[in-house]
Parts: sequence; C-alpha cells; structure tokens
Amino acid sequence: MGQTMTEKILSAHAGKQVESGEYTTLCVDLAYVQDVSAVIAKGFARIFFRNCINVRLPAIILDTDAIQEGDELELDLSAGKLLDKTTGQEFTFPPLPPAMAAILNDGGLAAHIKMHGGFALGE
Repeated sequence: MGQTMTEKILSAHAGKQVESGEYTTLCVDLAYVQDVSAVIAKGFARIFFRNCINVRLPAIILDTDAIQEGDELELDLSAGKLLDKTTGQEFTFPPLPPAMAAILNDGGLAAHIKMHGGFALGE
C-alpha cells in the first residue's frame, strides 16, 4: 500500500522513508501546519511534548499498536480517552498535568500569556 499524505510529508522532512508507527523526529510546526489535530505516539522527547502544548497541539502518549492507518479516532482530553470509531476499541491515557491543560485550553502559550498578563498558572 502507498504512503498516506502525512507519511509522505514526514518522509520528505525526515529525509528517509517514514511509515505508520515509526519513531522519527520532526518539528512541531510541521505537524501543526499540516492540519494535525493531535499527536498520538508511544513516547515523545520532553521538549517536543512542551512545544506541542505551546502551539495548542495535544500530545498524547499511548500504545498505538492496535490503531491502524485510516482508522477514525475521537479524542476526549478531559476524560483521558481515545475511541477508535472504526474498531470500537477504547484506549485510556493519563490526563495532562494541570499546567499543560491550562495552556492548551487557553489556546497555547502565547495566548495564555496574553490572556493572563504573564505565565500565571492559577492559584
């Protein structure tokens, strides 16, 4: 089977063939401008995770082995659940830390700082 558009984009920027489920390094901005609504993977470097949150891109750590290319997914961040609507399988993941959830909910780090006049993360 041929590559998905996302795999083609990642392969072009990674300089090698990238397939579904493969670990690769990429710039958060690349994922963000390709209309990706969330990043779901087995793990992330801490800086990648923080950069995702900073640009209002949810980053979820989850075992992705049971998710297939083309599956329709529904993400509920507040409940910590991912539903594979294609197979009916439901996955759970740890909720985001409160500080990260606040930044994400405010629209990313720049919007959060503008909204609160600084980096304030609550009382």
